[in-house]
Amino acid sequence: MFYSDKKIVPHFIDANNMWIFSPRPNANRVDSFSETICSPRDDLIVLFLELLTPNFYVIRSLFLDLTTANPYHRNIPNQSIDELSKQHSMKSNRNMYTREFSLPTESKSIFIFGPRGTGKTTWLKTQIDPQIYINLLNSDDFLKLSARPASIEELIPPEYNNWIVIDEIQRIPELLNEVHRLIESRNYRFIMTGSSARSLRKKGVNLLGGRALTSFMYPLTAREMGKDFSLKQSIRFGHLPAACTIETDQERNAYLKSYVQTYISQEVLQEGLTRNIGAFSRFIETASFSHGSVINYSEIAREVGLNRKVVENYFSILEDLLLSFTLPVFRKRAKRTLSVRPKFYFFDTGIYQTLRPRGPLDSYSEISGPALEGLFIQEVLAHNAYHSCGFNTYFWRTASHVEVDLVLYGKNGLKAFEIKHAKTVRRKDLKGLKAFKSDYPSAQLYLIFLGPRKEYHDDITALPLDWALTHIDELLSSSSF
Repeated sequence: MFYSDKKIVPHFIDANNMWIFSPRPNANRVDSFSETICSPRDDLIVLFLELLTPNFYVIRSLFLDLTTANPYHRNIPNQSIDELSKQHSMKSNRNMYTREFSLPTESKSIFIFGPRGTGKTTWLKTQIDPQIYINLLNSDDFLKLSARPASIEELIPPEYNNWIVIDEIQRIPELLNEVHRLIESRNYRFIMTGSSARSLRKKGVNLLGGRALTSFMYPLTAREMGKDFSLKQSIRFGHLPAACTIETDQERNAYLKSYVQTYISQEVLQEGLTRNIGAFSRFIETASFSHGSVINYSEIAREVGLNRKVVENYFSILEDLLLSFTLPVFRKRAKRTLSVRPKFYFFDTGIYQTLRPRGPLDSYSEISGPALEGLFIQEVLAHNAYHSCGFNTYFWRTASHVEVDLVLYGKNGLKAFEIKHAKTVRRKDLKGLKAFKSDYPSAQLYLIFLGPRKEYHDDITALPLDWALTHIDELLSSSSF
């Protein structure tokens, strides 16, 4: 048996559920394990790693019962999110979808960021077919390059002039120094994927100083899904590729629950982002009530029994890992007192629906309303990024709580959207848009709802949600209806 009583945090997990830990200098950001055990087979690996890099330790099978308070971190799965997505996609008989994502026309190196399971690796293998593909989720690649980052050059043939792909670059941030050197000295071109640019920046690593472009990949869009798009299914299960290609609702639910479990175990734990995974799991469930709402840090802190600063840090973790995004308040030439706090969304409606607790007092619209709003906004974000529409995204809310759900401001104009979970347009549904129009007369105004056809209410165009999602290119163009 191998024991360690050092203060350690997870450094990475491989496909065989092998945890590697390394000491962190900040004692306030580490967990302390008084007894950690490896299997007899692992003793050989321990000896090898201690000889190779004495500050590494190998530990197996921790976190067996972190807490019984929340289901999202018990029975942590052994599979990675990529393996889960591949497994569920293979069960489907449907064809793969053609993505609207594309590389910039410039031939520079590029970062592709996006949450796990959005299809980055699949897109690279089908669209780029790289001759050199380095997967840092692979134990062999990880151990070799983490021990000696400069050895990446040994993987590249002489006179090579094609793309070099590094998947999950955030697992070895130090590798970016070697990438930088090879771009400068050999003129190599790299495609690097990762789950967060903010996470890398917070580690103080080299992001290549403008020598690489940055793109983002989002969940599937309604346009990409084509004839397979179902509004009812999208509101319930979201647009993660695996969730869209699974045949049964039971399997979709199982996949999304596994996704949440795995994200917490593989991203939050292994990166040492928090010492208290039980508290974080309670927080993430409570945060689901804030999907589509202005964040009230103090209220959430009271609900989960944590300090406000801890809750603010937890929201930052979600955004760092691209599990969520926020919309700031639109303040251009403001004529009235406005809210100061941002609006919060999980990155995919299916993730929100999976995290959101349900009880006998919860109405359908109470849960599906924020889901519908989040679905429309995640589609707008994807189209805006993929087609370089140039919009900045906001929401608008006055001190008296008059609100517009989404404001787009950019080269194609000023557009305001109110999203309603209703089949008819009521007078009160138009209040926020009319108030916005009085402050910004040039704005184009849209109400997105569940009705069967377009309607026109003075300067406001009401559009059925399914039409808006499948014609979002027209909606985000410079012309109005």
